[in-house]
Amino acid sequence: MRNPLLLLLLCAAFLAGCTQEAQNKIGRGIRNWTGDNGVLDVYAADKLVLRLVKVDKLSTAYGTEDSQPRPYRYGYGVVDENFNLQADPGEKKIYFEVSDYSTSYVFYENYKD
Repeated sequence: MRNPLLLLLLCAAFLAGCTQEAQNKIGRGIRNWTGDNGVLDVYAADKLVLRLVKVDKLSTAYGTEDSQPRPYRYGYGVVDENFNLQADPGEKKIYFEVSDYSTSYVFYENYKD
């Protein structure tokens, strides 16, 4: 296709025909491919106890046998020990899981990078 306007119109028509959930999945797929610079803040009551930076995404766990969603999210991120929203030398990348039931957390895009 040589006409970018026609391509844009076709894409818009395709997305308009999709359900909101399908549009969300497409958007997440694009973000997963391009990468996000997310931050995960974990709280105990009203106190920030853990901050992870350079988090690409939070994934929902699914059961192996039943393919049903599990009540936790997981991912990888760098432990921001000094809470400066940067991955400093010596800060380690870890795997993490956060529960839907007991963990208070906020996931957002890093505005400093």
